[in-house]
Amino acid sequence: MVLPRSRWRVAACALALAAMPLHAPLHAQLPATGASRASRPLDPSTIDSTCAACQDFFQFASGAWVKRTEIPAAYTSYGSFTELSDRNQEVLHAVLDAAAAGKGSDLTTRKVGIFYATCMDSAAIERAGIAPLAPRIARIDAIRTVADLERAAAHLRLAGVDALVRVGAEPDFEHSARTILGVHQGGLGLPDRDYYLKPDSASARIRDAYVAHVGRMLQLLGEPADTASADARRVMAIETALASASMPRAAQRDPSAVYHPMTLDELQAMAPRLSWRLTLDAMGVRSVETVNVAQPAFVRALDSLVTAVPLDDWKAYLRWHLADAVAPSMGSAFVAEDFQMTQLLSGARELLPRWKRCLRAADRSMGEALGQAYVKRAFTPDAKARALAMVRNMEAVLRERLASLSWMSDSTRRQAALKLAAFENKIGYPDRWRDYSALTLEPRAFVLNQMAANEFEARRRLARVGKAVDRSEWGMTPPTVNAYYNPLINEIVFPAGILQPPFFDPNADDAVNYGGMGAVIGHEMTHGFDDQGRRFDAEGDLRDWWTPADAAEYTRRATLVERQFDGYVGVDTLHVNGKLTLGENIADLGGLTIAYAALERELARKGRPGLIDGFTPEQRFFLAWAQIWRRKVRPEAARQLLIVDPHSPARWRVNGPLSNMPEFQQAWGCKAGEPMVRPDSLRAQIW
Repeated sequence: MVLPRSRWRVAACALALAAMPLHAPLHAQLPATGASRASRPLDPSTIDSTCAACQDFFQFASGAWVKRTEIPAAYTSYGSFTELSDRNQEVLHAVLDAAAAGKGSDLTTRKVGIFYATCMDSAAIERAGIAPLAPRIARIDAIRTVADLERAAAHLRLAGVDALVRVGAEPDFEHSARTILGVHQGGLGLPDRDYYLKPDSASARIRDAYVAHVGRMLQLLGEPADTASADARRVMAIETALASASMPRAAQRDPSAVYHPMTLDELQAMAPRLSWRLTLDAMGVRSVETVNVAQPAFVRALDSLVTAVPLDDWKAYLRWHLADAVAPSMGSAFVAEDFQMTQLLSGARELLPRWKRCLRAADRSMGEALGQAYVKRAFTPDAKARALAMVRNMEAVLRERLASLSWMSDSTRRQAALKLAAFENKIGYPDRWRDYSALTLEPRAFVLNQMAANEFEARRRLARVGKAVDRSEWGMTPPTVNAYYNPLINEIVFPAGILQPPFFDPNADDAVNYGGMGAVIGHEMTHGFDDQGRRFDAEGDLRDWWTPADAAEYTRRATLVERQFDGYVGVDTLHVNGKLTLGENIADLGGLTIAYAALERELARKGRPGLIDGFTPEQRFFLAWAQIWRRKVRPEAARQLLIVDPHSPARWRVNGPLSNMPEFQQAWGCKAGEPMVRPDSLRAQIW
């Protein structure tokens, strides 16, 4: 699900569930696009031969690469995903340059060209200054009542500004074929509630820097320095109150905890100081039968705050959130101030080149238009057919494993098999491309085109409220280097952007492809049966189809995974959050288990090849998995990821699941007691 743009918040995408828009992407990384590579399918030069495979497989497989690789100054991390992203963005760069030069013949391509050209025109952006924001600032300044506040926040929300609360369209958890309105907590400027509430000195320093940053941003909107400084403190007070009422990320992983359907009248009675009908009218939503209030405690707290907090404070809050949202689309003073806070939180040393920033903005705003051009250049029908064949093979293996699980009863097994059979596989790109004809873009200040694109997308989604869910829609653009599972549609989705080397290479041996893309496919399939996904049935409805005994046994096995990852250190003395990362860790373990069985099936069918680079097929399988997760992360970004990212750090995505697998131990000759062998009493095994 495409969420409002945020520069400091690591876009989790990948195999993550953000406030339960139930998409599970593979990797928390920015989107990328696709091209081929000339290097070998498996690179032996990354291996650190001084480290034994059974001691630390991440170090063994990628230690030499880690030692010689420097994170580029504009990046917060670097690894296989980034390498593919960089290669692939060159494809889109050429597409966008041609479109901006007016070489597109169709209306959509011309619109993409206008969007990108106005983003690249830094001189025009500087000349415009803050004038394009004047109508929105005037609306904020004109607030005299709580009703005015709600209307102003609603209009800002359409333009991509996270203000007060998040309102959008979503499938009904228990009736997933229909679209309802969703109300979710929001309204924070820092990446997570923990930044406001943790008492440690590092968090306190970030809060102090944040208040100073908010004040400087308000000055850029025209406030005098003294006024801006006082307003920044008021903003911090409001956001701290909102953070205190916000549900922790780990708690949001329980679907039942964020599903509270009610009528609009019931919502109005629960939060009577807010006029919900007024808010929805301002957003263009005319008819609402059901509202899912994901976090009732947050809504009640907000309801109290709107009258307890002076309106002048709320005006400052809205001005700040407007500035925060538009900063990357504004002139150099805004961009520089915005990046200063980014540096503190992520460790990035310098800005990305302008063309990359504009490319990412275009992908977020008109990604399917770019996707059409991308697949023509980088994804053939033959590649799509090969990827689908691999998915079918993986499904067959999982079907066999479900049939033979000793701990699952027949009644639960039948339901699991039905769910697997109902998987909808989306490979490469949508069958029907998105229509951008209602999006109006003009050669004007880029911030206006960005807000117009945000509003187009917001209204397009809100128009679905009360209607059937469009099962053909994609939650990622085709050029994205990522993948996801959506339990509400029971679909696994693999954009063309990830179906490239090193994940999927037509020139590679089966061991490498199954250790890379095969395990990725298995990962997404397993999400259908992880601690969240298993709560949804074959139709995508939230329904308990497990016997009590089977559910208890599943929980016991999953708890072993949770405790295992709780014990890992992410950075400094900060540990991985086993509960927050549980779904991803289960999916990694399940994906590898299924992919390994699929490889063995292929080897039995085709025959075993000889050693390649001195390694057996089984060893190459595990090396492929480790090498797609090779990654270096700046310490600042690593600390942020431990708070906001539902994925474990790369080292533990390698060592964690492999240490549970007897197949790994056999392939590398590991002995009991070695670090890559978990004791039988602690070994996690689900699928």
